[in-house]
Amino acid sequence: MSSHQRIQAGEKSYECMECDKHFNLAADLRRHRRSHTGERPYKCSECEKSFTRSSHLHRHQKMHTEERPYQCAECEKSFSQNCRLHDHQKSHTGVRPYPCTKCNKSFILRSHLYRHWRVHTGERPYQCTECEKSFTQSSHLYQHQKIHTGEQPYQCTECEKSFSQSASLYHHQKSHTGVRPYQCTECKKSFNQSWHLFRHQKIHTGEQPYQCTECEKSFTCSWNLYQHHKVHTGERPYPCMDCDKSFICASNLYHHQKIHSEGTTTPVSGV
Repeated sequence: MSSHQRIQAGEKSYECMECDKHFNLAADLRRHRRSHTGERPYKCSECEKSFTRSSHLHRHQKMHTEERPYQCAECEKSFSQNCRLHDHQKSHTGVRPYPCTKCNKSFILRSHLYRHWRVHTGERPYQCTECEKSFTQSSHLYQHQKIHTGEQPYQCTECEKSFSQSASLYHHQKSHTGVRPYQCTECKKSFNQSWHLFRHQKIHTGEQPYQCTECEKSFTCSWNLYQHHKVHTGERPYPCMDCDKSFICASNLYHHQKIHSEGTTTPVSGV
C-alpha cells in the first residue's frame, strides 16, 4: 500500500518505541523521534538556535530578516507568520479560553497556559551553560545568553541606545513618539505596552497571585517573585566589573555603574 493510500485509509503503521504514538508515514515517525533524542539538525546561520524541522527554521529566520507580511487590521502590529497574527487577533476579542486552576489568570493559547503553569510548579527546564540561571521558556534563555555575549544588534535611530531584542527596540521607540495607546479605565494613566497596563490594573484590584514559598510575601507579577527569591537564595548574578559589588537584578547594576562613570561617591545598595 502506498503512503497516500495509508493516509486515506487512516492506517498508522509506524509506531514509536519510546511512547504509544503511531504515524501514517515513516518521515513523520523520524521527525517525532527527535523529540526523544533531542536531535535538532536544522541550525540557523545567524544565531545558535536549532530546530527539529526545516519549516520551523524557515519561520525563525524571518526574525532576522524582519519580514512581517501579516498585519493586524485592528492595530499596527505585524507578524512573520499567519498563525501568529491569528493568535494575536484573539487579544482584540478578549476571548481567553484556557484558565489557570491555581490563580485567576486565563490565556488565549493552550501553550501559554502550559508555560504559565511553570510559575506555580517552579519548573525551569532551560539552563544557561555560562552560569547557573535557568528559565521557564527557551526564548528567555536565548535572550539571557546575550548578557554573556554582550550582543545588542538593535539600535535606536533617535538616540544611542541599543537592544538585544527587536521587541525592546520597538517599545523603546514609543518613548520618542510619546504614543501610549493602552489606557487604564480606573484612572487616567496610559502605557506604551499592553502588558504594562495589565500589570498596572492589579494595583486597583489588589491581585497578587504569585506567592513566595519561603515567606508570606506575594506579588502582582511572576518576575517580581523570581527577583524576590534571590533574597532567600543569596544569588547575585550581576557583578560590577569595576569593584567587588554584585547585584540581584540588572537594573541595580546599571544604576550602580553610574557611580564609576560619573565619579560620584553616592552609595547604591546592592539589594
